[in-house]
Amino acid sequence: MRSAILLHASDDVSILTARAAAGSTPLDVGLPLESSVPAGHKIARHDIKTGAPIRKYGQIIGYANAAIPAGAHVHTHNCAFGDHPKGDTSGEGLAAARAAIPTPAPRQFNGYARANGQVGTRNMIALIATVNCSATVIRQAAEQVTRSGLLDAYPNVDGVAAFAHGTGCGMAAGGPGWDNLQRVLWGHATHPNVGAALFVGLGCEVMQIARMKQMFGASGEERFHGLTIQDSGGTRATIAQIVQRIEALLPEVNAVSRTPQPLSALTVGLQCGGSDGASGITANPALGVASDLLVGHGGRVILSETPEIYGAEQLLLDRAADPGVATALRERLEWWESYTAIHGGSMDNNPSPGNKAGGLTTILEKSLGAVAKAGATPLNEVVSYGAAPTASGLVFMDTPGYDPVSATGQIAGGAQIIVFTTGRGSAFGSKPAPTLKLATNDALYAAMTEDMDLNCGDILSAGVPLADKGAEIFDLIVATASGHTTKSEALGLGDNEFIPWQIGAVM
Repeated sequence: MRSAILLHASDDVSILTARAAAGSTPLDVGLPLESSVPAGHKIARHDIKTGAPIRKYGQIIGYANAAIPAGAHVHTHNCAFGDHPKGDTSGEGLAAARAAIPTPAPRQFNGYARANGQVGTRNMIALIATVNCSATVIRQAAEQVTRSGLLDAYPNVDGVAAFAHGTGCGMAAGGPGWDNLQRVLWGHATHPNVGAALFVGLGCEVMQIARMKQMFGASGEERFHGLTIQDSGGTRATIAQIVQRIEALLPEVNAVSRTPQPLSALTVGLQCGGSDGASGITANPALGVASDLLVGHGGRVILSETPEIYGAEQLLLDRAADPGVATALRERLEWWESYTAIHGGSMDNNPSPGNKAGGLTTILEKSLGAVAKAGATPLNEVVSYGAAPTASGLVFMDTPGYDPVSATGQIAGGAQIIVFTTGRGSAFGSKPAPTLKLATNDALYAAMTEDMDLNCGDILSAGVPLADKGAEIFDLIVATASGHTTKSEALGLGDNEFIPWQIGAVM
């Protein structure tokens, strides 16, 4: 394995593939390193003047705030956030994006077909709290059913999931926060991976089931039911009623079995967390290859985490399907600039300390690597948090960068699988949509084998082509859609990652 790699001919830095010792010259230029530098970090290829732009991936990732000699470590001590290209819609990028859509041979997965045309990759019963006051009763009911062994007689039921949260009251009965929660609760109740759902409220909260049904035009034929603690006679009585409802629902939910379904029925949410310097070189671009393959089959991929595309938005704007899509993306980025400023923050409050330890210096650098998950096909739609997309192909959903909140929105929008890349390590799962975790480097995969579903570090260590690794990821997505158990499912993760995005005053 090479000690360092160059990602683009115009780059000012090369990336270390292994730790460089103090006193070494990993690029054979300049003075020896004053201290050791970890893998994934950047080394200057030549002298860089103060104020000059610094390029990686052929794009600006920051500006030198001090003179940087050739061979020196480039990181937070000498590279700072600054202005960046905003993108254009000339049409050149869109033409190339359309040409990037592959035409693979038809392929299927074994899924749960629903009467309304949806297809699930799992078949679960969802208990959904409309308010924090009902969080405990749904959790205790789900745990009681799971521990009782009741589910053993129903092999087509993949479990009972409790979706509890910390809001639903003490909030405005309108506005973006209320809209977000409405979409998230409705999206989980009507999710393709949910065979039946039970809304449970206190009774007097702001978040009323009847109003939600009216908002979404419920016909009365949806796969959900409802009750409240106040009408049921208190906590213990409500838990007993929930368990009884589940017992009654199980035969009906179990009656559905897996059948061959087209890959066009799949929606995959793209996530990255605990990123490192290898994320944008291995797992993210390999996932981009898999994303393109799914798009070629007529499926959908959802890219999210708006603060983590900041600085790389030109890569999406250049391939927007029409001017309206580009405008919608720009509007969301402008909203985030305003939102963070109001609260005394900055769009460059990211990368996190762990990201920086892994070699990422500015949000511009992190975003350029993060966008690689989306592949190369056209951006067809921009949707609000938790909203169901209408377009196929690549879609962008406006979400925070915080992984549980972002994934909750993607699942509410219909994602039946989440694919999560990580370089520092993550113990993340999600319900009712399973999460696949991809390690960006060999060391992480070896250290957290029980948590990582696939190693992408061999792209660097063994020279595995991105196309081959992308095909491997795609095969794993198809297998998971057909029932393959993910590492996070085997570990029982996913009960605490349901976190709707809260916006607005607590009243």
